[in-house]
Amino acid sequence: MAPQWPEVGLDVEQLRTQGFAALPFREFVVKIHSRCNLACDYCYVYESADQSWREQPKTMAHEVFRRSCGMIAEHAQRFGVPQVSLVFHGGEPLMVGHRRLETYATDARRIIEPVAAVKLGMQTNAVLLDDEFLRICDALDIRLGVSIDGDRIAHDRHRKDRRGVGSHARVVAGLERLTAAPRRLFSGLLCTVDVANDPVETYEALLAFSPPVIDFLLPHGNWTAPPPRLPLDGSATPYADWLISIFDRWYHAPVVETHIRLFDSVLELLLGGLGGCESVGLAPMQLAVFETDGRLEQVDELKSAYHGAARMVLSYKGNLLDEAVDLPAVVARQIGIEALSEACRGCPVHTVCGGGHYVHRYHPGTGFLNPSVYCADLLKLITHIAASVRADLESA
Repeated sequence: MAPQWPEVGLDVEQLRTQGFAALPFREFVVKIHSRCNLACDYCYVYESADQSWREQPKTMAHEVFRRSCGMIAEHAQRFGVPQVSLVFHGGEPLMVGHRRLETYATDARRIIEPVAAVKLGMQTNAVLLDDEFLRICDALDIRLGVSIDGDRIAHDRHRKDRRGVGSHARVVAGLERLTAAPRRLFSGLLCTVDVANDPVETYEALLAFSPPVIDFLLPHGNWTAPPPRLPLDGSATPYADWLISIFDRWYHAPVVETHIRLFDSVLELLLGGLGGCESVGLAPMQLAVFETDGRLEQVDELKSAYHGAARMVLSYKGNLLDEAVDLPAVVARQIGIEALSEACRGCPVHTVCGGGHYVHRYHPGTGFLNPSVYCADLLKLITHIAASVRADLESA
């Protein structure tokens, strides 16, 4: 595929002459296992255009993991980063087994913590989560996020195992173990939006687990592979309508039942803050991904755009992280409004929307210099949230 923006059209040298300085990586996704025990039909790793997972070792070798941690420590020291986040990911990370996970977490703390504090996390489907994994997570302070899409019908529509059997009962069993463990280990739930499901029923099914945070993830799509039921002409806004139903239920509840990352971020941005969600806002992205073979890549949701979209062209002769911060693809995630299309810059909510999730902007030829495929939905959602806040302020 011919190079597209930002590989072509973004002049990093010119940005430097204008005062831009690359920011270091602070968040690291480490793929300790490249396969999964489920076969979710919307998975951007296994079911999308990029099939590079087939080239990856199933499990990250210990020496590769230690070398990756060494790079993180050196990078943090060079840039004076006081704290980093390291998230065990996959595939399904629990497939590495108890002893490997314990060794990885121990090595991460041993290698990185003399330089920077380490927040360890994991994203899991919880099917394999047992008492021994929870013991390890408790001992080494690994926070767990769990992927679940609502009640049994909603969840099992997409999140089946390789035999075609729904996984909801097994995920719930894992979640029940997690919620019985020390509260600090539970970092939250991730739910992929399906507009075929009732939004409030989905929210309340998730709320039953008393999660500290819920992430509602818009299905990954773009201008050539649009999300389900989304008209590209903006004639309907099914995702905004779905999310607004949840927002109204959440925002007007008499007590704070949980945090919803997308809504919290929009509210913070409307009030002049930076937000804390890569789906909205203009805050710089400072995240890198280590694959199981040690290869460094961009955020892996890019795999939904085209084959090779997440790859970084690096020399592999020094610290990959130090080299990667100067790549156009990385710089593009750090320059805020300068990475937005002209259409986005003319939008009244562009400082809140931020062009939407970078992954959802892809169009062949213009690359990622486009509005989000969810443009109309984001405009409607943000406008609705702003109106709700305005009404509260006026009545106060």
